[in-house]
Amino acid sequence: MRIIEGRNPVIEALRSEVQIDTILISKEAAQGSLNKIIELAKTKNILVKNVDKATLDRLSENKRHQGVIAEAMEYEYKDIDDMLNYAKKRGEKPFVVILDEITDVHNLGAIIRTAECLGAHGVIIPKRRAAQINGVVAKSSAGAIEYLPVARVTNISQTLEELKEKGLWIYGADMNGKNIYEEKFDVPVGLVIGSEGSGIGRLVKEKCDNLVKIPMKGNINSLNASCAASIIIYEIMKQRVI
Repeated sequence: MRIIEGRNPVIEALRSEVQIDTILISKEAAQGSLNKIIELAKTKNILVKNVDKATLDRLSENKRHQGVIAEAMEYEYKDIDDMLNYAKKRGEKPFVVILDEITDVHNLGAIIRTAECLGAHGVIIPKRRAAQINGVVAKSSAGAIEYLPVARVTNISQTLEELKEKGLWIYGADMNGKNIYEEKFDVPVGLVIGSEGSGIGRLVKEKCDNLVKIPMKGNINSLNASCAASIIIYEIMKQRVI
């Protein structure tokens, strides 16, 4: 069973195809958007239970449930072909984001949220030494994980080779790369974002076709992984729209 907590994530889960078993709502919570959740649940014949706040606090993974938790089926990871088919269905060149050992669940959720909002077709994460999809990620993504395919792979380096065989150009975010504003992203793209501390691993970096960087002018010369990902994802999508 997977926990989805927070009003917006639960609403987005109800709007999507997620299989929800039960929705738990705090007796003490202010109604507001909870009424919308109750109505959506009724249309899908999902059981709604009124419980005390202590019950939600005990179930909550991030302690910010906002008075509502949905108990859903475990997250179903997708595969690379799902992402490519998603791009094909939208009539767009594939664009996937590959995360190399992102360990912070809030960063993972934020990156998924940005990728979904800006029109990417999927996010790929490693099975080991990295954050996985859980309630905190769902909350941080504001429900974006219910719409954007997320794949989990055993080996990122091998996955990059597979993406190349399928026609994608692999760009790695690295401080020694080319200025992102000087690069042309008019091809099918795989964007690699490295870990919060050490960046992209050496073996993964060797698999990249090009390295790109965000130009810095301030005294601090590095960005949080999710912030850096947002800027580069935006630049890629901006070039595709304009």
